[in-house]
Amino acid sequence: MRVHVVSDVHGNSRDLATAGDGADALVCLGDLVLFLDYADHSRGIFPDLFGVENAHRLVELRTARRFAEARELGRRLWESVESAAGGDGAGGRQAIIEGAVRKQYAEMFAVLPTPTYATYGNVDIPHLWPQYARPGTTVLDGERVEIGGRVFGFVGGGLRTPMRTPYEIGDEEYAAKIEAVGEVDVLCTHIPPDVPELCYDTVARRFERGSRALLAAIRATRPRYALFGHVHQPLARRVRIGTTECVNVGHFNATGKPFALEW
Repeated sequence: MRVHVVSDVHGNSRDLATAGDGADALVCLGDLVLFLDYADHSRGIFPDLFGVENAHRLVELRTARRFAEARELGRRLWESVESAAGGDGAGGRQAIIEGAVRKQYAEMFAVLPTPTYATYGNVDIPHLWPQYARPGTTVLDGERVEIGGRVFGFVGGGLRTPMRTPYEIGDEEYAAKIEAVGEVDVLCTHIPPDVPELCYDTVARRFERGSRALLAAIRATRPRYALFGHVHQPLARRVRIGTTECVNVGHFNATGKPFALEW
């Protein structure tokens, strides 16, 4: 049995179309949406709406962890767009964002192979997924499924941060989903367990939020693998916790290569 695993696709539909080649199934750990490409500031919803120079500025502020200034920049830019369009504040903003996300989802979901098992990333918008997931794509969050005789558990989304991305939830809600999954052979999440070397991004030079509940579950239930993404350039891609191999499956938007799991 061979399963390919991807995470942090961020608009890379070209490589996603072939990510399942040679595999019996594809697992996607979320972040299909590309809001802003930190490596190429001309790509994504933000520069499409506000231009590359403003994208440069937003990246500078976020990288410097000046989140309040980044939010203020966003507020001013949105006000200018809404004023020009005669919009109605947050409602108009949401409609603009969802329209752009819908275009990306239509492209992403259309190329997913059968079967695909997927969960949400922190920048995804879960309520839109049922409109685009085709037969052959199974969406799971706080749920488990058997693939090739092994039990896979899936927990999507991220924990709350100053970035305020679309699918961030509270620690208790996240922990409840981890508990609902229970004992599995392969535990699939978007974010990593709360281990410093797995959470530190060497390019952004900051710690992303990992889950303590996930770390506790790995120690208690000892899955064979814990697979995740979210941290694009981690200090360590693999760490063993007890008998569990914890693996960051890679930043698919940049590499275009899936992680292969065989048994």
